[in-house]
Amino acid sequence: MHKPRALAAITLLTLATIAAAQSVEAVTPDLARANFARPVTLAPDDVRAFPAPPAGFADPRPGVAAGRIEEFGYTSGVTGTQRKASVYLPPGYSSERRYPVLYLLHGIGGNQDEWRGYVRAQAVLDKLIAEGKALPMIVVMPNGRALPDDRSPPPERVFTADNAAGFAKFERDLLEFLVPAVEAKYPTLADARHRALAGLSMGGGQALNFGLAHLDVFASVGGFSSAPNTRPAAELLPDPAAVKRQLALLYLSCGNKDGLINVSQAVHRALKDAGIPHLWNVDEYGHDRDSWAENLFHFSQRLFR
Repeated sequence: MHKPRALAAITLLTLATIAAAQSVEAVTPDLARANFARPVTLAPDDVRAFPAPPAGFADPRPGVAAGRIEEFGYTSGVTGTQRKASVYLPPGYSSERRYPVLYLLHGIGGNQDEWRGYVRAQAVLDKLIAEGKALPMIVVMPNGRALPDDRSPPPERVFTADNAAGFAKFERDLLEFLVPAVEAKYPTLADARHRALAGLSMGGGQALNFGLAHLDVFASVGGFSSAPNTRPAAELLPDPAAVKRQLALLYLSCGNKDGLINVSQAVHRALKDAGIPHLWNVDEYGHDRDSWAENLFHFSQRLFR
């Protein structure tokens, strides 16, 4: 795993670079830093929708029933390889009952271990499920970089078109290979109302792009600190009436110290203008794990209700 500070630095610079890479300008670390460090302008509704979680909400607690995380492998027709995902099975998991499924996507510098290691998703979910605040669910944490070599790249290779392209290619990998493989192995509730897709940073952009385009597969979608890979609102919402009919939950969040907040703000404004119900939570963080852990805490409690 990356050390938190190193991972954050790689992620921040890379996200800004993806935005710059859409133009004809040369991509450089200095340009990326400038792009990410742009001023944050807040509107009156860019505020917390929920209070902060209690202290220690993302720390393991003795006496709390624990779920388990296992490695899951599947064959991808996109990469032509055997790919891996981390799968969280909730406390008391039994093959005799069926569960809803949340797919959680990582940032551009991470992999299938980012949510469980860096963000500590298991501790968050174990406590909420034990307290009856979240429903028992299976959580699939895949590698969202759909490349034959899907390892997290070293810093000198993060700023490449090939690395970024792997995240776009994951759409087909997710829909045609990962979801069917998960549903073949685990006792899932295999319908859109019982599937959710969410992610942080680059994965937040993926979740919005893929989820809103496939509400027949995922009726609940969450974008946490979504990156500039997020499609423009007009592409995300070509048919607002259809979105309203199919959507169960749409959750957006970002920190008010995050230079990329304009990405989420634009989606929020478009949803508001179109009258599409959604949750918009702006916390006091930058582009970091504290924001992502808190928003998993809030998002997971509202899933599959």
